[in-house]
Amino acid sequence: MRKLLVGVLTGVLALSACSAEKDAGTDSNFVFVSPGGKTDITYDGPDRKPLPDMSGPDLLDDSKRLSLTDYRGKVVVINVWGQWCGPCRTEAPRLQEVQNTYEANGVQVLGIDVRDNDRQAAQDFVRDRKLTYPSVYDPPGRSLLALKGVPRAVVPATFVIDKQGRVAAVFLRDLLAEDLAPVLDELVAE
Repeated sequence: MRKLLVGVLTGVLALSACSAEKDAGTDSNFVFVSPGGKTDITYDGPDRKPLPDMSGPDLLDDSKRLSLTDYRGKVVVINVWGQWCGPCRTEAPRLQEVQNTYEANGVQVLGIDVRDNDRQAAQDFVRDRKLTYPSVYDPPGRSLLALKGVPRAVVPATFVIDKQGRVAAVFLRDLLAEDLAPVLDELVAE
């Protein structure tokens, strides 16, 4: 069963790579392509494309909106998660470690909580793990529309955005803090 699931996921990733717009190379906005079904993709400075603004209500405070543009000038680690997601339960404390370690260097972790129709369960997830980084509450995943070509069913997924708001790296898997460190160290130094 696991091999079948891996095969289906690989197929979805391959299809998403093939479904990029015809002239994606000339598009000035980010369009995701996964060459050969890769799950870790990095973009060099000249190859980075800007990510349109992503925004939504704050998970913990519905009267507040969070927006990617609020963090312009910082390196932003966008993590797509859900409290129902097993790997997310392991990954969240690792992302808090990234936030704690890199915050003084201008790095901000920003979560996007998807497919959690029970807001209270998602809030409990954040509080139980003592997560201090903010999360957008987005059950239908509308904020992810800016990530053209990215398979929205892949959770967890992490996107690293440089100080100019351009996509520098994509990880379509759960992460360790050590996985992000080389990318963050490079982007902080830019």
